[in-house]
Order: sequence, then C-alpha cells, then structure tokens
Amino acid sequence: MHAAAAESLLPYLHPSARVLDIGSGSGYLTHVLANLVGPEGRVIGIDHIQGLVELATANMRNSDSGRGMLASGQVTFVKGDGRQGWRAGGPYDAIHVGAAAAEEHQALVEQLRAPGRLFVPVGTGSQWIWVVDKSVDGVVTREKRFGVRYVPLTDAPGE
Repeated sequence: MHAAAAESLLPYLHPSARVLDIGSGSGYLTHVLANLVGPEGRVIGIDHIQGLVELATANMRNSDSGRGMLASGQVTFVKGDGRQGWRAGGPYDAIHVGAAAAEEHQALVEQLRAPGRLFVPVGTGSQWIWVVDKSVDGVVTREKRFGVRYVPLTDAPGE
C-alpha cells in the first residue's frame, strides 16, 4: 500500500512540497516521502501513540540520510490526533492517511494546499481508498479508487 500511496501522491511531491503522513507508525513511508520531496521539502509524521513517535524517530536515526533529515527539520515526528491533521505545518501539498477513517475528516481537506491531494482509506466494514483533490481554484473532487483493509483510525489509547 505504501507504493500505491506514494504513486498516487507523486504529482504533488515536488521539491519544497509540504507533506503530512498521518499514522506514521515506524516512519518508513515518512522517510520515503521525504526522499521524494528532497531537502527543500518538509514532511511531518503524526501518530497518537508516543511510543510510535519515538520508534519512527529512532528508525530515522538509523541512517545517515535519516539523521540529516531530522537535524535539518526536513522530517519531524509529532504526537497528536491525526484525524485533526496538524495545522501548524500546513497547508500541505499532499496528505497520506495510514489508517481507515470512519468518514472523511473535513479538517484534512481544509489543510490541503490548492492544488493538493489527500490519500485516505475510509470505511468501517467495507473500506475504500479515496483520493481527494483540491484544484488550484479550491474546487474539491473525490474519487473512490479500490477496496482495502486497514486498521481503524482511532482515539489514542490511555497512556
């Protein structure tokens, strides 16, 4: 699924792009996205579990390029409710959601730059990848792409 997400977002992953990776988990896709936007781009990985934020940061530190991305601010990992996005880093050229939302979260669409793209699995029983595009003039279109099976995008567990 990481490859499908990256391929879908690729037209928006230009040098200097701002990208939000919701449910960044291990940080793998965050690192891939950072490589695609280059050193002038910015990628924020957000997760609601502090242990995963720490894991992603530690994984990035396992390579010279990852350490450089963290030190330069090209990549940042934060703890937060990804369903609300991360307004402080936006607007975003691309947003990837790595867990299934029960419904589309308007806050994410609002944080898209115009033009911008959101790649999000949606559904509680049947789940589908939805690609939400915001055109240069702010018009939002939605396309249901293909069926998937993701873990749910949930509230943070008690910590």
